[in-house]
Amino acid sequence: MSPSSFDAIHHDPTRTMDADKLPVPDHEISVIEAGVAKEVSEPQNLLQRWVVYLEQKFGMEARGIDRVPEELRGTKTSLMDYCQMALVWFSSNCTAASIAIGLLGPKVFGIGLSDGLVLSVFATMLAALAVGYISTFGPASGNRTMVIIRYTMGWWPSRICVLLNLVIMLGWGLVDVLITGQILTAIDGGGMTVIVGVVVASLVSLLVVVFGIGVFHTFERYAWVPQLMVMFILIGLAGPLFKTDAMTTECGSNEFLFLVFSGSLTWAPAGADFYVYFSPNATRWKVCLSATLGLGISTAFTTMLGVGIGTGTASNPNWANAYDQSTGALLVEIFRPLDRFGSFCSVILALGLIANNVAGTYSAALSFQLLGRWFAQIPRLIWTVVGVMIYTVLACVGRNSFYDVFENFLALMGYWVAIWITLTLEEEFIFRRKAGYDWTAWNSPKLLPIGLAALAAFLVGWAGAILGMNQTYFTGPIGNLVGGGIDFGIPLGASWSGIVFPCLRWLELKYVGR
Repeated sequence: MSPSSFDAIHHDPTRTMDADKLPVPDHEISVIEAGVAKEVSEPQNLLQRWVVYLEQKFGMEARGIDRVPEELRGTKTSLMDYCQMALVWFSSNCTAASIAIGLLGPKVFGIGLSDGLVLSVFATMLAALAVGYISTFGPASGNRTMVIIRYTMGWWPSRICVLLNLVIMLGWGLVDVLITGQILTAIDGGGMTVIVGVVVASLVSLLVVVFGIGVFHTFERYAWVPQLMVMFILIGLAGPLFKTDAMTTECGSNEFLFLVFSGSLTWAPAGADFYVYFSPNATRWKVCLSATLGLGISTAFTTMLGVGIGTGTASNPNWANAYDQSTGALLVEIFRPLDRFGSFCSVILALGLIANNVAGTYSAALSFQLLGRWFAQIPRLIWTVVGVMIYTVLACVGRNSFYDVFENFLALMGYWVAIWITLTLEEEFIFRRKAGYDWTAWNSPKLLPIGLAALAAFLVGWAGAILGMNQTYFTGPIGNLVGGGIDFGIPLGASWSGIVFPCLRWLELKYVGR
C-alpha cells in the first residue's frame, strides 16, 4: 500500500484501514502471527501515516493502545493457545534477572538456604496468581492493562498508575541490560566495558519489540529452551557448592519475602498486554492458570537458584570475589571450569535476559501512549525507541550502584501494584458482579468512572504503605514497632485501601452515577 493510499484513508472519515483485511483463523496463535496491522485506527497525522505504512510493509504491529475488536480475534481457544499464554511468562522470567533477586536473600538479608527456598516459592506463586488474575482481562476485553485500569481508577487518576508502570517497566529494562553488560564484560576479562554490553542488549531488545506482538510471541515461544538448558548446567556446577546447612542469621525473612513477592507482582501492570488478540471466549480460569504457572514456576526456579548460589559465596572465596565485582561476574565465575564452553553458556545466559526485557519494553511503549491524547498521537514504534534510550542511558549512568537501586526500586513499586489489584478485585466482585464492563467505552471519559473514590483509596493505601515500610532510606513508625524494623508496606497498603474503597465507591455511584 502506497503513502497516497494512506492519505486517501486519512481524508475519508468513514473508512478504517481494513482494505486488506484477511479472514480470521480460529487458532489464536495464527491470528497473532499472521500480522495484526490489518485494521487500526485512522491515522491522525503524517507521522502516524508513514509509520503505519512502514509497519505494514515489514509486517510489524501497527496497533498501539486501541482496543482489539472481537472480529479481529479467533473464535475458540485451543490447548496450544493456553500453552502459549504460559510460555510467554515462562520464557520472560527464566532468566538471570530472578537469580539476582535470589542472591539478595543470603547476601543482604542473611537468609539461610531452606528458609530462602520456601520463601521464594511461596512469594512467587502468590504474586503470580495476582498477575494471572489481571491477565484474564486481556482476552475478555481486548484492552491493554493500563487501559483496563481506567475502569477502576477513572480517566485522569489512572495516569498516576501509567506513570508508575513506566517506572517499573523501564526499571526492569535497566536491570536486564545491566546484568547482560556485566556478564559480557566478565567473559571478556574486563577488557570490554559494561556500557558496550548494555548497548548490545538494548539494540537486540529494540529489534524484537519494534516488530510487535507477532514476533514477540514467536520469540518467547522458543527463547526459554537454551535458557533452561544453561540453567541446568549452572545447577550442576553450582549445586555441590551450595551451603545446605546455612541458617538464617538476621531478621530479614519478612523483607526478603516481600522483595521476591514484589519482583513477580510488578508484572501485573503488563498482564493483559500480551493476551489481547486471544479469543474473548477463552475460559477465564484457564487463562489465569496458564499465566500463574508460567510466571510462578520460572520465577520460583530461578530465584531459588539465586538463593543457593548466594549461600555458596560464603564458603567459596572465588565466588565471593566475583560477586564483589558484579552479579554477572559471579555467574561467569561459576561457568569458568568449563573453559570455552562455559563462556558460551555465559553468553546464552546474558542474551536470555532479552526475553525478559522485550516484555517490559513492549508494555512501556503502550504506557507512553496513555499519558495523554498528545502522547497517543505518537506511534508505538517511536515510543519503543524512546523507552530503550531511557533505560540504556540510566543503566550506563547507574551501573555502579546497581543493587541499592534494584532493591529499593522493587519494594517501592510492589506497594502501588498491590493497592491497585485490591481495588480492581473489589470493583469487579462488589460493584460489577452483575452489570459487568462495557469494554467498548475504553476511550470515552464520560462513560468511565470519575475515579475520585479509587484515587482517595489509592492515597490512603499509600499512606499505610509508607507508615509500614522498612527500607534503607526510611522506616515508617508502624514498620519500626517490631524489633529493628519490619516491612509491612504491602499488607498495610492493600488492606487500608481495601477497607475504605467500598464505602467511597458506593457514595460515588450514588451521587455521581458512574
